Amino acid sequence: MKCIPEKPEFGDGQLAEKVVWDALKSSLPDEVVLAHSVQLRDGRAEHEIDILVLWPGVGMAAIEVKGGRVSVENGQWYQSDRSGPHPIQSPVAQSQGSLHACKRWIGTQLGTPLTSRFAYMVAFPYTEVPRDWEMAGCPRSLVLDQGDIASPADAIRSAIEREGGGTTTLAPKYMERIVHRLAGNLDTASGLPLDAREIEDAQDHLTERQKVLLQATRSLPRIRFTGGAGSGKTWLALEKARILCKEGKRVGLFSYNKGISQYLQDRVAQWRHAQPAFTGEFHEYARRLGVADGTGPAYFEEELPQLLKDLAVSLPHQQRLDAIVVDEAQDFAPLWWEALLATTTDDAEIYAFLDDHQDVYRRWGDPSQRDASPLENLVTIHIDENLRNTRKIAETFKSFAGDHFTPRGSTGLPVRRVQCTTEDALDVAGDCIDALIDEGWANNQIAMLTTKERHPIHKEFFENGTTADYWREFHANESEFYGHVLGFKGLERSVIVLCVNGFKDLDRAAEQLYVGLSRARSLLVVVGDSELLGEAGGRDLKTALSRADVWAPATPVDR
Repeated sequence: MKCIPEKPEFGDGQLAEKVVWDALKSSLPDEVVLAHSVQLRDGRAEHEIDILVLWPGVGMAAIEVKGGRVSVENGQWYQSDRSGPHPIQSPVAQSQGSLHACKRWIGTQLGTPLTSRFAYMVAFPYTEVPRDWEMAGCPRSLVLDQGDIASPADAIRSAIEREGGGTTTLAPKYMERIVHRLAGNLDTASGLPLDAREIEDAQDHLTERQKVLLQATRSLPRIRFTGGAGSGKTWLALEKARILCKEGKRVGLFSYNKGISQYLQDRVAQWRHAQPAFTGEFHEYARRLGVADGTGPAYFEEELPQLLKDLAVSLPHQQRLDAIVVDEAQDFAPLWWEALLATTTDDAEIYAFLDDHQDVYRRWGDPSQRDASPLENLVTIHIDENLRNTRKIAETFKSFAGDHFTPRGSTGLPVRRVQCTTEDALDVAGDCIDALIDEGWANNQIAMLTTKERHPIHKEFFENGTTADYWREFHANESEFYGHVLGFKGLERSVIVLCVNGFKDLDRAAEQLYVGLSRARSLLVVVGDSELLGEAGGRDLKTALSRADVWAPATPVDR
């Protein structure tokens, strides 16, 4: 039997409707269609049919259901519950009104008037109605009482055939057209991306609730917020910078990599009130203040920050920062911090947002060194809840994130595992992207991240010196993205295809895997060799990935 909806939800006050529904399902023939809680609009009037019966070859019935003990006295209907009887609108009139509204709706929807027999009925599953009872407009044959409910099919057929308005039986083809309109099917292609959007909206809502941390710590001028991947640190950094700007402070909002810096700049550009004095990369800030340009690792790691420290000695007060906010602060070397703090006022506020377990650049050596100068005076606030990822995804990197890591997202889609050789990983990952798009994922929901060699598209931008254009394309969110895990820290996409195509330094592999695994919000696909993953990520990762769905994406030949 077809039901609309397939499995209706009956609330606490709809027990009587459920009893009648179940009785009709067990009694009526399989070709009958049942619809629950049919909502109709007739001009400004609103109607509801509790249960609509469509019986091919017979006709239709609109049934109004009333629980409790139902009675009539001097034309007034009453319904009794634990508090006693209370007056109600005539259920017969309700059923009549919804029937007429339904007939007009069908005629409008299908372009032809309904001529099939159509009866209005009432059902009182907890009331006994004498066989000889009737009242004006409601013969006993239109009532289903507690005795009739046991086997209502014959009573309904009789009511339709004897009392139903109309001249013909309900033709099966005409019924199918009505059912199509009642079902109201809204086909919006694949359900996967839609589910992802709902999941990610919930994640965003959870992240915004982290604002309570800023409210609770507003009297602390120097804080180190430390938390695992997906705990909302970047959102908190932006919100803290926004609050400081509204207070009239001269703020610097900093990060290390170009991708997250571009993201911060895009968000700040949307603020209608005051904006930070500077938003972006630490090294760009030094250049803006007048530090001479240079190249090479030694320049960026040591020479530039030292030059900035020297320049800051004579920096005018009006150019100094009243507050600095640093996202992905674990990427800032101690000398960078010293240089940055040298550009602030004496009582400057400092807010560092970091993840000790994502120290992929190893600029601090032992993470405990962060407790030494220049961060020794910062109060530590722990952010333990993961809000960005589904639980299925979070379980893959939980062992990297620390003992207090707590996933708060929904269960989500299973992680997918694609086994291949390290040499083939790049090509297989490309096949994964094509297969995901065929499934219905939008290309701009997907990012491929490599762990060693860059993807050819990424490599072309890098070799041409067009990195700025590369990141602008990512933040424009118009197509799939190809990147490296080291450059994707702090960023995210709905779907991540993690292409494990080797590691330049196996000692840093665990941190890279932690970053790569934690970038996906809705679906994670891990591509690579199991032995390499086990060696790089350890036993816990191997165990987590053993629970993933084994996936073999279609190749171009298969498609």
